[in-house]
Amino acid sequence: MSWTEQELADVGAADELRIAARREDGTLRPAVTIWAVRAGDGLFVRSAYGRGNGWFRHALATHEGRIEAGGVSKDVRFEEVPAGDHDEVDAAYHAKYDHYSKQYVDPVVSPDSWSATLRLLA
Repeated sequence: MSWTEQELADVGAADELRIAARREDGTLRPAVTIWAVRAGDGLFVRSAYGRGNGWFRHALATHEGRIEAGGVSKDVRFEEVPAGDHDEVDAAYHAKYDHYSKQYVDPVVSPDSWSATLRLLA
């Protein structure tokens, strides 16, 4: 299964995304609200406060979860983004969220956040 063009557009346009990591027993953890962007044909999320953030640690534990955004609710897999593949994702975050205060945007586009970037795979 993969993203449809409509799902990419709807999730990519949504201001916020609800993300819930799946536990080892298959149940979902409580969802948290974060920012997400579309870059090319991919959807990406970042932990603005690094890899130690709870939702991020849980996402890495099973690499599976569920997202809700823009009217789309879908099971996903979480894939870490290799170092150096962040220019397009940074640009997408700036384009989408720079109307917010720099205090919120800067942590999401800082080099410290690059290691806490996940691609959402449908």
